[in-house]
Amino acid sequence: MRNPVSDKVKNIKPSGIRKFFDLVQEMPEAISLGVGEPDFDTPWHIREEGIFSLEKGRTFYTSNAGLLELRSAIADYMEERYKLIYNPVGEILVTVGGSEGIDLALRTMLNPGDEVIVPEPAFVSYLPCIKLADGVPVTIDLKEENEFKLTPEELLAAITDKTKILVLSYPNNPTGAVMTRSELEPIARIVKEKDLFVISDEIYSELTYQMDHCSIASFPGMRERTIVINGFSKSFAMTGWRLGYAAGPENILKQMIKVHQFAIMSAPTTSQYAAVEALQNGQEDVELMRESYNQRRRFVLNEFKNMGLQCFEPRGAFYLFPCIKEFGLTSDEFAERFLREEMVAVIPGTAFGDCGEGFLRISYAYSIEELKVALERLKRFIEKLRAEKRNG
Repeated sequence: MRNPVSDKVKNIKPSGIRKFFDLVQEMPEAISLGVGEPDFDTPWHIREEGIFSLEKGRTFYTSNAGLLELRSAIADYMEERYKLIYNPVGEILVTVGGSEGIDLALRTMLNPGDEVIVPEPAFVSYLPCIKLADGVPVTIDLKEENEFKLTPEELLAAITDKTKILVLSYPNNPTGAVMTRSELEPIARIVKEKDLFVISDEIYSELTYQMDHCSIASFPGMRERTIVINGFSKSFAMTGWRLGYAAGPENILKQMIKVHQFAIMSAPTTSQYAAVEALQNGQEDVELMRESYNQRRRFVLNEFKNMGLQCFEPRGAFYLFPCIKEFGLTSDEFAERFLREEMVAVIPGTAFGDCGEGFLRISYAYSIEELKVALERLKRFIEKLRAEKRNG
């Protein structure tokens, strides 16, 4: 029998996150700090709207682009929160999570051989989606001393005559890094000068601390060059509802809708009705969750400081990216030993790119009680590692 699997798919590595997620499923006594999922239930009034939509028999397909009511709510929300103005008809597409939006944008915009710049560490889906779209990923190794922010010099050095797209993801998964308006301004200038496009993954835009989120699409001349990806999973604790959206210029969105039309048809109807309620009446919930995450962020950072564990201060998302180079273990070795010896799951930094070696991603989207237990185990584990190193 001939090989039924394409070489392109066969050569893509499985997600490094899922490897540890699957291991934890076999260890019910383990504590997981590995999954990037809010520990909050979807707020009741949002769930109630989903239930009501079912009771009313709203189980039909929606427009391929999504409910006009939801697209209008998204447009209002983006204008109010981020000063971005989009037409609900033609410039907004409701997707099955932010991940589908990323995949659609890449498949729509890339021709074979086009290069896509991806600053790493980065979300695990970018490189596989680029390859599946016949693009060529070009990675930039971001540096801890720059707080994992993309610099103009790094961007310029990566651009060639084949470069078409820059993927930006701030606030960042896995590092929690953010970029301010003044830091994004030179990046936007280079994008325009070099005639590039941007896919801006802003799924954590509501989870910034001590500053407001800034979208690169808000700079003059950037709206027509940028596809903004966002969604409901992180901000509104709606991961299982699988709902996101893409916003951008009509000439690109029209083609993205075409791909979505044939691959998906439309996003789940129940989720769309719930999302209207989230956008119109859920801001107070977002603020409460953000304050809780910020409390946990400060708590974990302080515990790391007490342990002597090096970690820059992240100002977005709900992740920390501590450095473990002092222990002489690879990220994978550290994570596997920590899980086996202390029953705590974290994600090796290499799951997010080779430059993640020597780091771990730790999610603080868990209760303070769970975090306290997990951090006590981490303290005990690194003390053991330091003793091993002293004793040769």
